[in-house]
Amino acid sequence: MLALEGGQPGNDISVEVGEASQPTEDTFKLIITRGKDREEYDNVTTRKGKNNVVTAVKTASKLIQLEEIGTAGALEKVPAPGKVTLQGGGATMPARVTPDEYVGNSADRTGFAGLEAIDTVTMLAVPDLMAAYQRGMIDSEQVKAVQLAMIAHCELMGDRVAILDAPPGLNAQQIREWRVDKAGYDSKYATLYWPWVKVFDPLAGQANFVPPGGHMAGIWARSDDTRGVHKAPANEVVRGAISLELQVTKSEHDLLNPQGINVIRAFPGRGIRVWGARTLSSDPAWRYINVRRLFNYIEGSILLGTQWVVFEPNDMALWERVKRTISAFLVRVWRDGALFGATPGEAFYVKCDGENNTAETIDAGQLIVEIGIAPVKPAEFVVFKIAQFSGGTSLSE
Repeated sequence: MLALEGGQPGNDISVEVGEASQPTEDTFKLIITRGKDREEYDNVTTRKGKNNVVTAVKTASKLIQLEEIGTAGALEKVPAPGKVTLQGGGATMPARVTPDEYVGNSADRTGFAGLEAIDTVTMLAVPDLMAAYQRGMIDSEQVKAVQLAMIAHCELMGDRVAILDAPPGLNAQQIREWRVDKAGYDSKYATLYWPWVKVFDPLAGQANFVPPGGHMAGIWARSDDTRGVHKAPANEVVRGAISLELQVTKSEHDLLNPQGINVIRAFPGRGIRVWGARTLSSDPAWRYINVRRLFNYIEGSILLGTQWVVFEPNDMALWERVKRTISAFLVRVWRDGALFGATPGEAFYVKCDGENNTAETIDAGQLIVEIGIAPVKPAEFVVFKIAQFSGGTSLSE
């Protein structure tokens, strides 16, 4: 038996087994009391059926829960008559979890480490991590340990990006301090979104605040499907979001964006939108999410599309075939608008010749292809220059 209310109030509950009003060999009466509150379940039994005591209590009781820990035998009699007081009112306190339970083990295919065996994964999110933190099941140091493990996993695999959440209840200054001073993450394979969003919970029948990571994963997938991986997953509506934990101002956004904090903002007449597209990298070359994910996509596609090369004769004919195959793919990527340049020659180059395939590399069984691409970066800041003309002169602002 487990009290529905933890702590001292749970210790005030007594449970009594008495004689049923219509006694048989397997029926009894269960009486539950706490102060003036009294619940009575008459003519119940441990056998399966509509009068099963576990089913009756689970359906109607507001004081305790019953869990069936075994199957009642066919000849089992009723519980012994008597009255007991519940002990250990803290039984409903949440259990502790450890970072290892989230990280798991790649060999056992547990936790997110088990995703090492799946090549098609492109993003990693653990939205219930902050839910556990909010319930006291894990502390802030353990949260950081899990998020560092997420980043390490993505950097190890090199083909996926981690979506991180910040703790709840932080204002603009506090989230900046948490990002810079406490977390301090620096990785081109990780992103951070804030603040939390309010959504309707159909099970609870009310709206609750949840970390945005799960919504962001859905927005990434939606943007990939409708526009392509080269499109920054920003200026996108957060569907299902009722409101935000904090209404972020423009000045606050200008303070947080350079730190890699992707802010979610509410705009009059335009809904709640993602208003950031940065990684947590200090390297300007990998500042934007779409650039990192575009490279991941191109690298993965080329590796998959050139599997036929393995064990082919490593000669100049093979080099030319490889160049044609990769160039044809990159032309399609350029035409989709993912690469910058007026012509394919400005957008990318593919080099596979005797200069990068020397006799030593050929003897080592290697085929080396050098590829350069010019990714399209998002127009993060739109600047307008307005001029006032008067008497043949202009004044710019």
